[in-house]
Amino acid sequence: MTETTIQIHEVGLRDGLQMESEVVPTTVKLDWIGTLLDSGVDVLQLGSFVHPRRVPQMADTDELFIQTLQAHPHRHSVLSGLALNEKGLERGLACGTELFCLGVSASETHSQKNTGMGTGEATTRILSMARLALGEGKRVQVSVQSAFGCGYEGAVGSDRVLEIVDRYLEAGLTEISLADTAGHGDPAAVHSLFEAVRQRSPHEVSLACHFHNTYGMALANCAAALEEGVTCFESSLAGLGGCPFTAVAGGNVCTEDLVHMLQRMGLCGHVRLPVLIGLARRFAQYFGRDLPGSVYRTGAIGED
Repeated sequence: MTETTIQIHEVGLRDGLQMESEVVPTTVKLDWIGTLLDSGVDVLQLGSFVHPRRVPQMADTDELFIQTLQAHPHRHSVLSGLALNEKGLERGLACGTELFCLGVSASETHSQKNTGMGTGEATTRILSMARLALGEGKRVQVSVQSAFGCGYEGAVGSDRVLEIVDRYLEAGLTEISLADTAGHGDPAAVHSLFEAVRQRSPHEVSLACHFHNTYGMALANCAAALEEGVTCFESSLAGLGGCPFTAVAGGNVCTEDLVHMLQRMGLCGHVRLPVLIGLARRFAQYFGRDLPGSVYRTGAIGED
């Protein structure tokens, strides 16, 4: 694996801000987006296409896509968005989303709370949405949420996760993410589950991971995923975030901490770590509190 293999998928503007009580103005978000694009992250998630009354922090997602596409036509980063249903997909197609993130929870309870559907119905609908998005020439990443456990149900059997993965593979979907929504994952479980996915998937499948740091294991889980051939890492600047529809919400793995670790390992050299650290410090100032990340406070090793 080379440093150019690794991709950073920044999800803070969605998974981070959805947990904040304050609705950040669109102008502020656009300023942050410009800086994140300058940092060289590979994929930038601008928001989710959910009902604004349910998650008011995401009400301007369509506008963010429109303005970012106009202002940054030659950017390196792919612009992604989360869609939970057909209406969300329709909105995403209309405003120019380049990569759709579509997911199904392996936990029945979390699935009902997050989407109002059981796992079976959600899987069928997500597969239909994925086919539609691919037919429109869009990239699609499908995920299994609560893949390593559920805050409501506890342990989630790997057979439930792999059953969903199998349906993705049968549909020809080649970008697959395992998400630790509740933060229950540990390195041994990460090794085991990603190994099982690799054994049943063709070589062209691209594996991604999404870890929450609820119990302090996110960076260790990223290192384990890296050893299993995962190449795309979803993370949130300053460690903001968490799922509002799980029992105990914890922030995402912190982008600048993750990039710092990877660069110490000789990987991910294309991302500009000082830009991320500077923006994380602005985040802390904007929200008026210490945020979960470490490197934005300490500075990188060797930083002057």
